[in-house]
Amino acid sequence: MKKLLLVLLFITAHAISTAQKIGPVSITYGKEITDDKQKIVRIAGEANGKIYTLAIKGKKNYIKTFTKDLNPLKTNYIDKKKLKLGKKKINFEDIFVLNDRVYVFGSIFDSKAKKLDLYAFPVSEDGVMQNNKKLISSAKVTKSSERGAYFFKQSPNNDKLLILHGTLFKKQDLIKYELRLIDDNLNEVMKRIEKVPFKDRRGLRFRITDFDMDYKENIFLVINESYRDRKKKQNIEKLYLHSYKKNNDYKKEVLEVDVKNKAIMNCEMLPTSKGIVHLAGLYSGVSKRGRAKWRLKGTYSASIDINANKLNKIVFTPFDYKTKVQLIGKRRAGKDKDVNPFYVTHSLIEKEDGGIILMSEFQYVQEGNSAGIGPLSASSIVFNNNEVIVTSFNPDGTVKWTGVVPKKQRAAYSVVSFNVFFATANANFAIGVGISLPLGVLGKGPEYLSVLPIYNNKKLTLIYNDHIKNKGITDMDKIKRMSNFNKSIISILTFDENGKVNRIDQKKYVKEQLILRPRVFYRRTPVDYIIYASKRKSDKLGELILNE
Repeated sequence: MKKLLLVLLFITAHAISTAQKIGPVSITYGKEITDDKQKIVRIAGEANGKIYTLAIKGKKNYIKTFTKDLNPLKTNYIDKKKLKLGKKKINFEDIFVLNDRVYVFGSIFDSKAKKLDLYAFPVSEDGVMQNNKKLISSAKVTKSSERGAYFFKQSPNNDKLLILHGTLFKKQDLIKYELRLIDDNLNEVMKRIEKVPFKDRRGLRFRITDFDMDYKENIFLVINESYRDRKKKQNIEKLYLHSYKKNNDYKKEVLEVDVKNKAIMNCEMLPTSKGIVHLAGLYSGVSKRGRAKWRLKGTYSASIDINANKLNKIVFTPFDYKTKVQLIGKRRAGKDKDVNPFYVTHSLIEKEDGGIILMSEFQYVQEGNSAGIGPLSASSIVFNNNEVIVTSFNPDGTVKWTGVVPKKQRAAYSVVSFNVFFATANANFAIGVGISLPLGVLGKGPEYLSVLPIYNNKKLTLIYNDHIKNKGITDMDKIKRMSNFNKSIISILTFDENGKVNRIDQKKYVKEQLILRPRVFYRRTPVDYIIYASKRKSDKLGELILNE
């Protein structure tokens, strides 16, 4: 009897490690990655009949290739000595597939010339990074601590790459940003270097909140400026949309949006194929003396006609009582208290009716005290990713419904240096990157957190790891924190077009099952994703399909 039970357990574990079916979601896995000491942090996409990924082990980087049916092919170590960089230190930024060409991008800070160079390294069909690098950008900066960072957005057709670098020139009271659009041959399609002056004031916040491009290769960038007029006792809040249209030879157009008696906390942008740019995010109230309260009052949505370069409408909607109960509890909601400000924009999704869905996730990062001496010291980092506020907007900007994904997730690890995460922020200037994380903090735990959203047929499906004791629970007050992701189960929350919620959970936890990493994926189609899952010494690529 015991032997039969062991055989059944082995069969069950093997089945879960090769395929899973949870509600409308099916997951199939390829063969196990035997050379699994490196952890995959990016899935670049498919080219030459292969899948290309970037992996990390400590400070070492690797390119791993797979067959289209998810089976491992090769693991290629990126030997920095062969890149002919001399004593220069390179930080790898990301990996992309542009058409059928694969490139790894890395930045090098030149302390003598005070510039941050970005290079592209071609990758061979076998996944070997070549040393014939090409200089893509050379951004002048003031010093190492204010060198900024590079950010990337792939074009909707995946054949071009939009690159942003932004930094502060404090003594000159201006920020400088550089936008570059390159094609699959690394040729420069568009380049703009802009210096945006500002008047340094007490309490000034000057932020690049988002940038993106549409199907017509028009490029957009959003800036938020906020300060308090002490004489008038008013909060001055503005949003600026910088537009670079292809049919206008990428000349800059600026649209200024004045915001009255409210403070913008964050902003996500979505250009559509209908000539509309959507802006959405969270906002705070302002006191009678003109000070931002820095606690969340509600959501806002704005639509901009890019052909006329004018604001159609901006609508601010406070959180309703039902939403506040989920976020801050009945007692505080009954007193009409505002919500904690630790929410970042996760995704902005276009609906069939012309409206949008905004996802805002609670994310709080704690950095502990350093342990050790000098270069050997390490800091403990704790990521807290909790509930997600899901807001569905009508085409006119009003709120159709609001829901909350009930979860509490935590991941802790040690890192030698964490400064890369804050490389673009200081007291006055910041670049908002939403929920994305740099390569330096991945591979150690944060990629197990957050949610994987899929929108199809007027329904939003959210997939995430959760505590097994949270099965069936949708009330935030009853949710248990998931801190040991090795013992988590897959949970799915769906919202229909009217906001009706349905929770589906994996039936039971199996000790040998693989754990999904929601932050590491590649979108093949709107319902077909390449994913990465692991469990201690077991690692596999998988295919996740939404069967609806």
